[in-house]
Amino acid sequence: MNPLGDARQKFNIQYFLVGILFIVFDLEIIFLFPYATVLYENSYLAFWSMSIFLFILTIGFIYEYTKGALKWVK
Repeated sequence: MNPLGDARQKFNIQYFLVGILFIVFDLEIIFLFPYATVLYENSYLAFWSMSIFLFILTIGFIYEYTKGALKWVK
């Protein structure tokens, strides 16, 4: 098989940034599944701690959106 181009071509840093942000938010969303399975068995402390976690997650997402980290540049 003949190669079509250089194997060491340059990638835009935006590609890596979006990948890292996806991994970070994907891992944080995984924390929601165990909480959702035992939602009605939790106490108010668990509810408020998860509410604070989601609030911080939302603030981080808004910060990234306002800084333009999720805009794809051609």
